[in-house]
Amino acid sequence: MPSIEHFPGALEFTPMDAVRSTATGSQTLARGLRALELVAEATDGLTVQDLAGRLDVHRSIASRLLTTLADFRLVIRTPDGRYRAGSGLAALAAGIQGTLRAAAEPVMHELAAELGATVSLLVVEGQEAVALAVVEPPGASYVLSFRTGSRHPLERGSAGAALLAAGPADGDERAAVSEARARGYASTFGEVEPGAYGVAVPLPPRAGLPAACLNLITHRADVAESAAPALVTAAERITQNLG
Repeated sequence: MPSIEHFPGALEFTPMDAVRSTATGSQTLARGLRALELVAEATDGLTVQDLAGRLDVHRSIASRLLTTLADFRLVIRTPDGRYRAGSGLAALAAGIQGTLRAAAEPVMHELAAELGATVSLLVVEGQEAVALAVVEPPGASYVLSFRTGSRHPLERGSAGAALLAAGPADGDERAAVSEARARGYASTFGEVEPGAYGVAVPLPPRAGLPAACLNLITHRADVAESAAPALVTAAERITQNLG
């Protein structure tokens, strides 16, 4: 008797070895991406043993992951034996986000100097606001700041409110989001950093770009209270730079 695959139009079955291979491949890819994320987040880099501990895998597996990432220049091994983000990672980040950064950073430097406060560009990534660029004011003796790549939930802070306000209205949204939609900017106090004021203005939505906003953080109430017009103007300039 012919087997079922010989009949025209018969159902096709995936061999179990292929299923296992796909599952294994997905797990390896997930581990590799997580390894890359952990290395990129580590200010002082990671050793093979560090990564093995964080991924909860054998040291040999962590070593193979890092070697593969290094082959593609996504990470580099420095003389101290630690792995850090490589030039290939910067190349991957260029693209669309690079275009947005290039349009925003000159304006952000002027704005930070004008207001004497840290200015950041944040974009939506899933349910989080992620810092794409951070600019500190020149010559300031004391500033509030954070590093590029830092993230926090959209449900907190002025940046989260501004990014949510750029989207459609939601009947369950927090008051800060509704206020930001009505005023054109969001302002909060102590929601991300205790004692810090935040003021954020969404950039107009643009096809092909992630939702983004300009955000100012400061410990000075007077700066926060007067910053919105300058942030709005800066957002308009960035939009013009994007063409």
